[in-house]
Amino acid sequence: MKESAIYVHIPFCDHKCIYCDFYSIVTKDNISNYLGAITKEIINYAKEFSDGQVYKSIFFGGGTPSLMEPDYLKDIINCIKNYYTVSDDAEITIETNPGTVDKNKLLEFIKSGFNRISIGVQSFIDEELKFLTRIHDKDLAINTIENAASVGFENINLDLIFNLPGQSVKNWMYNLETAVKLPVKHISAYSLILEQGTILNKMVLDGRTTLQDSDYDAEIYNITMEFLNRNGFIQYEVSNYAKPGYECRHNKAYWQYKDYLSFGTSAHSFVNGKRWWNYSSLKKYIHNINNLGKAVANFEILTQEQMLNEYVMLALRSDGLNMIKLEEKFGNGWLNSAMSTLKMLERKGLLIIQKDLIRLTQKGYSLCDKILEKIL
Repeated sequence: MKESAIYVHIPFCDHKCIYCDFYSIVTKDNISNYLGAITKEIINYAKEFSDGQVYKSIFFGGGTPSLMEPDYLKDIINCIKNYYTVSDDAEITIETNPGTVDKNKLLEFIKSGFNRISIGVQSFIDEELKFLTRIHDKDLAINTIENAASVGFENINLDLIFNLPGQSVKNWMYNLETAVKLPVKHISAYSLILEQGTILNKMVLDGRTTLQDSDYDAEIYNITMEFLNRNGFIQYEVSNYAKPGYECRHNKAYWQYKDYLSFGTSAHSFVNGKRWWNYSSLKKYIHNINNLGKAVANFEILTQEQMLNEYVMLALRSDGLNMIKLEEKFGNGWLNSAMSTLKMLERKGLLIIQKDLIRLTQKGYSLCDKILEKIL
């Protein structure tokens, strides 16, 4: 059977952080109506995508899924399991923010079926958290991680953001040193990106804050790669590090160009070379699901060239491009034409070509976007 993944979007938040560009809404209206709509969408798509697929991952993102009552999310998990083939050892992840869960709620999430938790810490420095408009402080972040471990979450991820305005190397090192002392198996470390339409973007345009330059960003990134690898967190994607065996199965489905279904507002799906996405508006989503059975805003059917480019890009951003699998999917035309450039990049120490695998080096990761521009 073909391995696939499922994503569920929970758009509800208690407030909007200044850097966030994901679809989220600060309201409790329509929470029960949304549950009804999302379960209808799940059931409706089962007619097309339940046969020949085994789902190895279910990921609840947002928004802030942990704001919901555990039984609310349990109903969605049970609906998926009732209508799709979900493997017995499936990775089932919930995103949470410190300040939205206590020990009892974390335990209830485990009872609901979750076996992996991703905690949006972002920083362990209170001043940085205030700038990012997070609702928690350092102590609450640490307590949330320790509580998650104590109730039985073995597979814990924490998110960190680096290169904040004015952030020193010393402060970033403090964040990394604090993170590796905690009972986590996975760390996602992202550079602060200025996204159009965010509050942060307006702050920069108004001159209220200034982002640091790309050279400093590269320095912090190199420090991050070296430190986490030294501390047993193996880099398996540009921004992700894990203890051996704890790589995020859901994210790897994206990077390995596997099919995935997504449910809820603004959710994107990709199956057999077709990509489609739902309306972002909560009310429009609910209306369309209830009246039409689907809430697709638009779709695209990718060409072979587009799929090849995406396949190569995602593979090189993660744990490497398997040349045999590439030829099975797309033939050997691109590989033959790109090989001289790839060997030149190898001589420069940016990638390694070994047996059937092409993978970026640490130096290559730091120049990933430029490398992809050169070879695609």
